[in-house]
Amino acid sequence: MNGPLAGVRVLELEAPGPVPWAGMMLANMGATVVRVERPAPADMGIKRDPHFELTAHGKQAVGADLKTRAGRATLLDLVADADILLEGLRPGVMERLGLGPDACWARNAALVYGRVTGWGQDGPLAHTVGHDINYLAVSGVLHAIGPEPGPPAVPLNLIGDFGAGGMLLVSGVLAALLQARSSGRGQVVDAAMVDGALSMLAPIFGRWQAGQWQDRRASNLLDGGAHFYTTYLTADGKAVAVGAIEPRFYAALMAGLGLEAASLPGQHDRASWPRMRAMLADIFARHTRDHWTRVFQDTEACVSPVLSLAELPRHPHFAARASFRRIGRALHPAPSPRFAPAAEPPGPGEPRQ
Repeated sequence: MNGPLAGVRVLELEAPGPVPWAGMMLANMGATVVRVERPAPADMGIKRDPHFELTAHGKQAVGADLKTRAGRATLLDLVADADILLEGLRPGVMERLGLGPDACWARNAALVYGRVTGWGQDGPLAHTVGHDINYLAVSGVLHAIGPEPGPPAVPLNLIGDFGAGGMLLVSGVLAALLQARSSGRGQVVDAAMVDGALSMLAPIFGRWQAGQWQDRRASNLLDGGAHFYTTYLTADGKAVAVGAIEPRFYAALMAGLGLEAASLPGQHDRASWPRMRAMLADIFARHTRDHWTRVFQDTEACVSPVLSLAELPRHPHFAARASFRRIGRALHPAPSPRFAPAAEPPGPGEPRQ
């Protein structure tokens, strides 16, 4: 496979959540990913169709029961030629199987040993069970999401599993691989979802400490508290998203809604935000989502339609960028990020473009 990671070999120990997603990202960047499958997949209480397991595409598969001597020998043989190993078991499980970092380094000293868990490899909660929502709860992220009053909203598992977990794992193993290529020695990458969530929270945490962020949902610039950075229902039961933060964007929003900004409270007059939000909600509810999409098209108001999953492949932007591709029975998001090699430097005497 082409890509900047061509030639890199990755072992992905079968697991739910961030591990297969991280393996997908590495495969999309050109790595050869070998998925080490257990005899029976983890019981998540969900019936899965392999045709639509999009994170498995492009990977090789090897069966190995790591609870048996033969299965462990198979994995260690694979380790000998691998650059990266990804695992998402609870702390200590791989060591008890005789497959921890030291055992693997005995076969391949340069192996990068990537581990992703919810709580990390140590600490009081390290051996506590949990899922994405639990890690977001304890890291403070969940507290900041959703309307007020009422409990926090339940977000998709994009934040914990894939952003705070999978992306942290990907960036960590690639950094460690860079060092291993120069030193000949691998290292453990401890990617904890709570750590990743805290890192993602850093800008908000900084604003809170500076007194610029209220520790209360729907009360701030970026959490739905501002009438110019939130969502609104439209007449057809759909929704639009508004992100008119900058003054000129806000002016375009007001103009598109037929409002005279000079006769209204200032954009950052927080006391007026609830009243302004009610006013905008009433206006948006008068017309359909597609009406408002046309009104704000080619303006700087930062108003976008909230698309459903079914609408994504038909959107003109995604069609123009070939953002989806059909493989077998399933539509797959195209690999990202996209890479464009630098142009060849001009030869002697040739003019630069």
